[in-house]
Amino acid sequence: MIIPFVDLKAQYLSIKKDIDSAIFSTIDQATFVGGESLKSFEKNFADACGVKHCIGVGNGTDSIYIILKSLGIGIGDEVITVANSWISTSETISQAGAKPVFVDIEPDYFTIDISKIEQKITSKTKAIIPVHLYGQMAEIDKISDICKKYNLYLIEDCAQSHLAEYKGIKAGTTGIAASFSFYPGKNLGAYGDAGGIITNDDSLASKMRMFANHGALIKHQHEIEGINSRLDSLQAAVLNAKLPHLTDWNNRRLKNALLYNDLLANIKEIVTPQIRPDTKPIFHLYVVRVERRDELIKQLNKAEIQIAVHYPRILPLLPAYKYLNHTPQDFPVSASYQNSIVSLPMYPELTADQIKFITSVVRDFYRKSS
Repeated sequence: MIIPFVDLKAQYLSIKKDIDSAIFSTIDQATFVGGESLKSFEKNFADACGVKHCIGVGNGTDSIYIILKSLGIGIGDEVITVANSWISTSETISQAGAKPVFVDIEPDYFTIDISKIEQKITSKTKAIIPVHLYGQMAEIDKISDICKKYNLYLIEDCAQSHLAEYKGIKAGTTGIAASFSFYPGKNLGAYGDAGGIITNDDSLASKMRMFANHGALIKHQHEIEGINSRLDSLQAAVLNAKLPHLTDWNNRRLKNALLYNDLLANIKEIVTPQIRPDTKPIFHLYVVRVERRDELIKQLNKAEIQIAVHYPRILPLLPAYKYLNHTPQDFPVSASYQNSIVSLPMYPELTADQIKFITSVVRDFYRKSS
């Protein structure tokens, strides 16, 4: 039984009529940049998140960069973010001219440890970027309180948390702005690179839209120097076709995660994901901590089960950040987890039988090797 890590073809086949119609309609209109499909998606995604503005951009990485630049964050500034994330969270801070300052994760939920944030704040700190990792939100209310106390911008990285909630608050709606990735494998994914920004700030929305479009809201009227980062019409059409299914897909992911948790319970070599109280997680990824990870991965691969590791090396210990002179002791939780985490297959179309097969392989591995 071959089980892919993500099955995008199965998702396509489940809504083939909607996707084909969206693509053919865009081609028929011959509007490939801008146009009604982009406007429609921006409105629909903003409505789904419960905010005033959505700005479609080229990809999730650009979305963070655009927010930072539009807020005037740059040379001499510092931005606090989490040690365990994809590099786009931190590299955009550097690209804006600022310095990334890393904070360790909390042990249970993989998100930024709020108890360690204030000790990293200096006179140069301008913003905090928490990452709602693996589909579960950080304690955004407490992070917001810290930002207010020190007069800092709160920028939410929601690349893995489309419509996740914490205490009834949707991901991306607490801070000044929020970044989203619509990379194909995301819970809401395009058929290529794509990203978006949401905000309730009218002035910032206008500035970000301008910056992403060569510094102009009207063609040839360039008020500032910007970049070229636009969500193209075909991708917007695909996202618009998928958006009505997102809540159902998120619910099916949660159901799959709970089944995983049940079937992997009582295996002493495995720690399954915990769900934060008052949280509605969307399980973009299903990440477990295991003993003898490399041996387990070989066994899963032998059984034709595709897995991944998110992430094999924490950000502060990457060669890119050697200049910061960090050691594993600076981030004890993140550093200890990087050698034990593994992501098992997770997508809405994953069946109960497939999950039972995956967990049986895991259970047999530890039973035979104990």
